[in-house]
Order: sequence, then C-alpha cells, then structure tokens
Amino acid sequence: MKDPIKHLGFDPANYKWLYIGLAINILGFLLMIGGGSDDPKVFKEDELFGFVRITLSPMLIVLGYVVIFYAIMKRNNKKDKPEA
Repeated sequence: MKDPIKHLGFDPANYKWLYIGLAINILGFLLMIGGGSDDPKVFKEDELFGFVRITLSPMLIVLGYVVIFYAIMKRNNKKDKPEA
C-alpha cells in the first residue's frame, strides 16, 4: 500500500512552501484591513490611501498566491523506488 502523503504527490517540502504562502497571504490581507474612523465626519485619507494598503498589501497577496502555486507544482527531487 502506498503512503497516503506520497500518493498525493506532496512531501514535507511542499507543505512547508504551502504554509509559507498561506502566511504571506494572511499577512497581506491583515495589512489591508482597518483605516476606518469612529467619527463619520472625519475622513483619514492618509490611512485609507497609504502605501501599505494600496501597494504593499496587494503585492504580498499576489506573492503568496505565487508561492502557493509553486508549492503545488513543485516536483520531488527523489525518484520513487518501485515497490517489491
């Protein structure tokens, strides 16, 4: 019987890259939230349209998806030995 993890094609290195990509994605989404004001008459333009929210967060999210795609597509370096 095959090892279920090897059967799916993922090895521990793939999972490591997958979790790194997920962490980058979560960081990007966390940096994007917020910026609201308690007072509806006050508009904080610098917080809403700042560099972190408009530029850095989307770049981190795209980078996270690229890393996740790499984790899914990465092949194992070791060749599987035929079972006896």
